[in-house]
Parts: sequence; structure tokens; C-alpha cells
Amino acid sequence: MRFHLIRLAPSIAAMLLAALLALPVQAANLLRDADMEHALKQIAAPVLRAAGLNPNRVKVLVVDEGTLNAFVVSNDAIFVHYGLITKMQNAAMLQGIIAHEAAHIANGHIARRLGNMANARTISGLGLALAAAAAASGNSKAAGGIAIGTSSSAKRAFLGHTRAEEASADQSGIRYMKAAGASPQGLLDALKIFAGQETLSVGRQDPYMRSHPLSRDRVRAVAGFVASYGTLPADPAAEYWFARLQGKITAYKRAPSWTLRRLKSEPYADVRALREAVAQHRNSRTKKALAAIDRAISARPGDPFLRDQKAQILLETRNFAAAAQTYAAAVKRAPNDPLVLSGYGRALLASGQIKTTLGVLEKSRRQDFRDGSMLRDLATAYAKTGQTGMATLITAERYALAGRLKDAGIHAQRASGLLAQGSGPWQRAQDVLIASQRAAKRK
Repeated sequence: MRFHLIRLAPSIAAMLLAALLALPVQAANLLRDADMEHALKQIAAPVLRAAGLNPNRVKVLVVDEGTLNAFVVSNDAIFVHYGLITKMQNAAMLQGIIAHEAAHIANGHIARRLGNMANARTISGLGLALAAAAAASGNSKAAGGIAIGTSSSAKRAFLGHTRAEEASADQSGIRYMKAAGASPQGLLDALKIFAGQETLSVGRQDPYMRSHPLSRDRVRAVAGFVASYGTLPADPAAEYWFARLQGKITAYKRAPSWTLRRLKSEPYADVRALREAVAQHRNSRTKKALAAIDRAISARPGDPFLRDQKAQILLETRNFAAAAQTYAAAVKRAPNDPLVLSGYGRALLASGQIKTTLGVLEKSRRQDFRDGSMLRDLATAYAKTGQTGMATLITAERYALAGRLKDAGIHAQRASGLLAQGSGPWQRAQDVLIASQRAAKRK
């Protein structure tokens, strides 16, 4: 699947909750990529399982921000800024951050904050983008929020953890890491990056510092925990996926020349070829990009996400038939990955295979309905097959997830008149319509 931006917007259920609480709905950007999210899952899964959390239900998602931050706002998602990932020096450091955030979930810190949401919203200037677990995991019954309001003090009041919570999360996180086979030293090394920032003005501090109180006493306490639990050798599998994750992000977020200059320092041959492919593709050198990604595939022939990357290159250079064939090979190896399916559907649509497109994109939507580009393609496919009601419904949902509730309401009203009353799609249209009406009443 292509490395792309989507709006971190709420689910329909979250929209309804936002309307009921009279909260302004805003948005932030996520970086979505099948390879990247798979790498994050491989890194996070052992730690999440040690915390008693299901890695298939708790996603780690990347926010398109170059600053250093990680946070949780619901029980189903951990958000990490790409800037923090690129700053980490090894997998254990990133696992330490994830373990700490997982501890906030496991220890009930988020549940208490969501329970006090009604009080939090009365703080002057607080804005909540209610993008909850539904937006992170596809569960439309869950809702939570990301504080993106204009008042930094209000955001800290909602997102900021107390020192007691931080100490609890640190100790639990260390325990999870040891149980997962990840070196607890990683969390200590990660915290040292933020050491000394308390002396800076608030405006110069990284967001992590403002939402996670960090003191010398806290660092000393973590050092004590590490001494007690001991350190562990690096996990080769985690280090590989960390290198691939970091390499993929920097290949897209840094200049191609920066990536190409550093290829020799990459120890993994397939990751080196992947990074080169992305850089050459961004430089519009398609032949070199395809040659590089083919080398990566030769090194790992069973890897679906390298084929996904090749298909993206083919699709973006308008080689639609070849892109569809390559995506099909990726889907064969990862039949339930929603982002791979989304890319496959886009290639099928571009190559004119409309009926097949519908089945592929509907399968993607059922697993991850917050992919805006997938919803646009799905609406187009329904329109091309004469299913106007479904095309209008999908368009309404896409507008709703982007926070454009007025437009969503217009399309939902139209869809309601085209779909069979009482059917599942008709009910979905009602959800959007109710959210739109609630939002209109706030104004």
C-alpha cells in the first residue's frame, strides 16, 4: 500500500459522542503504510502481550509530526510521532516507549480520564478530536479522543499524566519488557533523551515532556528498576523490524539524496534495497526503483509488503495492469491486511476491473474503514456499477470521517432515500445523518 496521509478523524460513533458532548471535532494526520504498520506490530506485540493486551486489538499508529511524542487516548491505540521513531537508536528504546504507554492502558489511567471527559471539556479552550479506538481499530462501538485543542494548558490537563501515574507506568513498563524478552535498558535510554528539558521554556519542550512529567527522581527510579530487573541482549528480530520501520519512514520523510548517501551504513541488504527503491522512485527514476525493490524481493520472496511497495511504484507510474498483478501477489501472502487490499482495489479500479474492485475494497473497509482514499475508490466503484445509493453512502461516511459533517449530512440524506429502509447500509446512513444534525445544532 502506498505511504500516504489520512485525516485522523473520528468514527461515526465517535462523531455522535462528540455531538452529544458539544465538543469541536478537529483532525490530525496519520502516516499509513502496510509495511510500516506490520513492522510496528512485530516490535510491539511481545510487549503488549506481556501487558495483557491483544496486539490485534491495540494498534500502534504513527502521527505525522516530527516532534518527539507518544500518547494514548483510548484503550485500543497507541500513537507515536514519526519524529520519536527516527530519534530512537534501537528497537528496545521504542519498545520501552510502547511499554510505558501500554501500562497507562493496562493500569486504567485512560479509562479514568475518559470517565472524566465531561469535566475536562469545561476547561477553557479545550478541543477534543474524538478519534477513538474505532478510528484506530475499526470498532465502531468504541469512542475516545485525541486532544488537539487550541489551549496547550487544556490539552495538558487532559493528556498530561500525574507523576504517580508516570511512576506506575514506568515500573509496569519495565516489568512488561522483561517478560517480553526486551531489555529494560531501552526505556531508561529513551527517557534520557528527554532529560534536562524541564529547564527549557514550555514552547521549546517536546510534547512528550509536557504530557509526561519527567524529573531527575523519575529517571533515577527507572534506573533502579532496570538494575533490579536486569538487562537483556538485543532481540535480532525486533532490531530487523526496527531498522525496516525507521528506514521506510526516513526514506519518505527525508530528502532522497539524504537516503542515498546513507545506504552503505544500512546492515540489512533487503532494507537497503527498499530504501533505495523509495528514494529512486521519489526522484522519478522508475527503472532504478524497480530494480532496487526487485533485489529486496529476491532477498525475502515470501514478504508481502515488499511486493506492496513494488505495486505502489507501478501504480504511481501508471503501469496499472502490472500494479494489479503485483498487488495480487501481495494479497496472496497477506490476504487480510486492509492497506494491502486497499492498494489492490485501487489498482483494479485503475485497470477497469470494477466488479472485482468492489469485493476487494469492501473487505478492506470491513477491517479498517478509516482509510479515506479507500473509501473514495469504493464510492467510485459503486457508482460505476450503477449502485448510486451505496456510492452516496460511502461518500457520506468519507466526509464524516474527514470532519466535514455538513457535506456528510447532505449525502447521508440522499443515501437514505436510495437504500432499502431498515437495511444495514440504511442504518449506516442514519448514523451519519444523526451526527451531522447534532453538529449543526452546536453552531
